[in-house]
Amino acid sequence: MLVAERYEKIVQLVNDRGSIRVTELSELCQVTEETIRRDLDRLEEAGKLLRSHGGAIRIRDQQPEVPYFEREVTNADEKKRIAREAVKLIEPGDRIVLDASSTAWYMASLVPDIPLTVLTNSIKVAMELSGKEKIEVISTGGILAQRSLSFVGPLAERALEAYHVDKVFLSCKGIHLEWGISESNELQARVKQKMTGSADKLILLADSSKFGVKAFTHVADLHAASAVITDKLADRETVEQLKRLSIAVTTV
Repeated sequence: MLVAERYEKIVQLVNDRGSIRVTELSELCQVTEETIRRDLDRLEEAGKLLRSHGGAIRIRDQQPEVPYFEREVTNADEKKRIAREAVKLIEPGDRIVLDASSTAWYMASLVPDIPLTVLTNSIKVAMELSGKEKIEVISTGGILAQRSLSFVGPLAERALEAYHVDKVFLSCKGIHLEWGISESNELQARVKQKMTGSADKLILLADSSKFGVKAFTHVADLHAASAVITDKLADRETVEQLKRLSIAVTTV
């Protein structure tokens, strides 16, 4: 079987089944698992499929992102209070990551013009910070996700791997005691995984609607978080459990 034929067969299998494991593809294509992993990496870069743990999934199975204008008005008051509290944790000279959440955009609008380095995959955050002369802004670049006005994909992930920061401020779709931190979209989840790995401290920004939610893709275990900022309606039992994990919880 030629390489091009193998690529075509892999894409067809993934699309037909929705997801498939490396071990099965290795048997069906009669090549090593290492060869299949390389094939999947190349096919993902070409936008034909998405890598998952131990295999691949078809792109059309991804849950669509909520458009940015919708997220701006959903629980807006809570998000603004959370953003205001999060800004208090930023110190002059910090190197930080802001994700593409609406809460991060509120943070960008509130942060004072002090010496900072901000790494972000968000067009909205970068634009908001562009008028603040003392703040150096680094954009990841990558594939533009139009609904969230953010950059995702291999280029964004590689950009994040190149930096080390003091703090990452991260929103998410779900915080669950067993499932951990999760996202509804795998491309966003993979970017957030890289963000989490780049920082000394992970600060979660999550209104109470995110508690107890198991979203589609796992981002990180809860113990990866140093702090959680949420609103006063957050489930008390979950808040107490987070504190038992030595995670600082602030309610606003």
